[in-house]
Amino acid sequence: MNQNEKLRYKKHLQLLQVGSEGQERLKAASVLVVGAGGLGSAVLLYLAGAGVGNIRIIDDDRVSLSNLSRQIIHTTTCLDSLKVESARKRLLELNPDIQVEVFPFRLTTENAEEIISGNWPVIDCTDNIETRFLLNEFCAKLSIPLVYGAVFEFEGQVSVFDAARGPCLRCMIPEMPPDGALADPELHGLLNTVPGVIGMLQATEVLKLILGIGEPLIGKLLLFDSLSATLQTIRLNKRPDCPVCSYIDSDIND
Repeated sequence: MNQNEKLRYKKHLQLLQVGSEGQERLKAASVLVVGAGGLGSAVLLYLAGAGVGNIRIIDDDRVSLSNLSRQIIHTTTCLDSLKVESARKRLLELNPDIQVEVFPFRLTTENAEEIISGNWPVIDCTDNIETRFLLNEFCAKLSIPLVYGAVFEFEGQVSVFDAARGPCLRCMIPEMPPDGALADPELHGLLNTVPGVIGMLQATEVLKLILGIGEPLIGKLLLFDSLSATLQTIRLNKRPDCPVCSYIDSDIND
């Protein structure tokens, strides 16, 4: 580490659980953030600030005025810009020592394996179940942890789906919900701070995974309620009939 890096990461270097060795691990890490919206804003800013050396972002959307109250990585000057380009500019302003690679298109069955491979972990900052299922399938196949976050109105939830060590997303949601069963994100309200809280929790899980510290939320679902200011953790078990991960041995006890 050069002198500027030692100053930038001073608080990390003062942590016994991180130190210079941990900071070098963050610098060498490569992560994929899927979605540069409300969740992605907080995740991306904190991972860049933490010194995660290689950050990849995939999102095909453009910045709109209605995004700005909660998608704090973007600014008014970025209106109609691709979100991945707006995010890359902001991250490099925050930390010019990192690498940011962007993919201005949607994740599909055809490109998922190529884009996901080589990243550890992958962070789910999406708002649709189809992409979540796709991410889960390929992360399980490639033995890559998937750091999941979701928000709705005043609430949010976080988990780490690691099929090699616990349940995957399809253990929690076995089948695609029928049309209309899930709220359309374009049609329901959302307190602007909730994605920030959930995104920061996701970023914390990413750092724990890379550093190998603490207890990641594998086999657990953390629920946040902003109105009651409460956090609750519930257990998630691996399903023996899971359509994605039932063939993978888990090293935690159900």
